Amino acid sequence: MAIVVILVVALMLLNCAPGNERWDQDINYGDKAGFWVGIWHGLIIVITFIVSLFTKEVGIYEINNTGWPYNLGFLIGLLFSVGGGIRIGTRRRRIRRYEWDEIGDRVEERVRKGIKAWLEETKKEGKEKEWEEIARKIEEKIKKALKEWVDKK
Repeated sequence: MAIVVILVVALMLLNCAPGNERWDQDINYGDKAGFWVGIWHGLIIVITFIVSLFTKEVGIYEINNTGWPYNLGFLIGLLFSVGGGIRIGTRRRRIRRYEWDEIGDRVEERVRKGIKAWLEETKKEGKEKEWEEIARKIEEKIKKALKEWVDKK
């Protein structure tokens, strides 16, 4: 169902894309694309660009236009479809990145405090010999794993 909807919307958008026979001067003499058509062509530029890669019938800019009104409309549509989204997106990403950096700093500080408290606790209780035993066992396991890895063909 989603594919059908996408195809219908794509066909509707391409029906009034630049290069359409509606603006062909041999068929409709004197009928040129104006301001509102320029806005529309600027809005759908991403779709028309992708389609223009595969067909010669669709372009990204209508050459049979009224001049500066079409160009102005095209630029306005282009800003809304491409330019406006980029600026808003980068601002949101910057805010999110700042928030994640702040959260990371908070977590790091809490972990640091927890480890510091844990180390001070182990010093008070005199558990240094237990930790030496644990360190020796870990070292033996690492050596055994490295030996097995080296001996593999």
